[in-house]
Amino acid sequence: MMRAMVYRGPYRVRVEEKERPSIEHPNDAIVRVTRAAICGSDLHLYHGMMPDTRVGMTFGHEFTGIVEEIGASVRNLQRGDRVLVPFNICCGSCFFCVRELYSNCHNTNANASAVGGIYGYSHTAGGYDGAQGEYVRVPFADVGPSKIPEWMDEEDAVLLTDACPTGYFAAELGDIKEGDVVVVFGAGPVGLFAAKSSWLMGAGRVIVVDHLDYRLEKAQTFAQAETINFTEHDDIVMHIKKMTDFLGADLCIDAVGCESDGSFFQVLTSSKMKLQGGSPVALNWAIDSVRKAGNVSAIGGYGPLFSAVKFGDAMNKGLTIRTNQCSVKRHWPRLFEHVRNGVLKPSEIVTHRIPLEEIAEGYHIFSSKLDNCIKPLIQPQAQAA
Repeated sequence: MMRAMVYRGPYRVRVEEKERPSIEHPNDAIVRVTRAAICGSDLHLYHGMMPDTRVGMTFGHEFTGIVEEIGASVRNLQRGDRVLVPFNICCGSCFFCVRELYSNCHNTNANASAVGGIYGYSHTAGGYDGAQGEYVRVPFADVGPSKIPEWMDEEDAVLLTDACPTGYFAAELGDIKEGDVVVVFGAGPVGLFAAKSSWLMGAGRVIVVDHLDYRLEKAQTFAQAETINFTEHDDIVMHIKKMTDFLGADLCIDAVGCESDGSFFQVLTSSKMKLQGGSPVALNWAIDSVRKAGNVSAIGGYGPLFSAVKFGDAMNKGLTIRTNQCSVKRHWPRLFEHVRNGVLKPSEIVTHRIPLEEIAEGYHIFSSKLDNCIKPLIQPQAQAA
């Protein structure tokens, strides 16, 4: 048996005794979790926004750990290896994986035509248990995990399993040209990494939009970005147009996803009444704030149901909208280089370190944006206070 976070319904999680995972296939490994994170997209599950999130599931798709057991076919890992594991569960051999589109893997989810497998992210994403517990089963262990380099800090490593590469991917999707104006909607972890990465790709100006001042302050110090608190403006789109000579930004990034604030109607019909799959306020602002023939990168999490997106505006402006779940492992070589050279220090955004036994309080703090929380890490081996 082991201790693990268990979902009991919207806004209700707790730590329970649960059967310890075991090898189910010769390609599996069992990893003892040493660091896990609560992701902003975990909050979509916590808030009951994702379909087919079942009672009893353990969340957690950002994690590092130590290999405890390996299946008979595993060749690249050994017992005792320290590993970081991407949130994508991928086979490495399907049409998509051979093209490094690991997030679109066709063999790890019964709903693969919609999304690839993801640890701890509902049965819509394969029904795999996640890593907010003491142990986790890692399928296709020769494909996803990588050994943590000796020089890498473990808190940097855990943020390289989703938040940092997803932010980097968001900027990459935008096809940034030298001197471009980039607007990032959302100053959470992914938005912060997207803003930071935009500079690395040649942006000439980076602007971050949010409604939480402490997060905007972090965007200034961590990502050297200009910031806008959208609650201080009657029309955030018009304000951005004024800031960009009325052309609009070259690239707008939606780093918020389906729980975006800023419109009473959108929040009412999504989060409250569940009449649409999510509130696309940030995505609609991105469509309206980018210049004609500009690029929109949508990296915030949305469920499979429809949302009221302003597609007509996007069509009439000739926009290019690019989106996907990040294929984490594809970005590791460049990101490892940036971390080793000191260009990126992902752990700078960590604000809370929480023992597993206190994870329910961690979710409450993160969900309610209390105590200036930006990124909470779970330490399964730490003792509760």
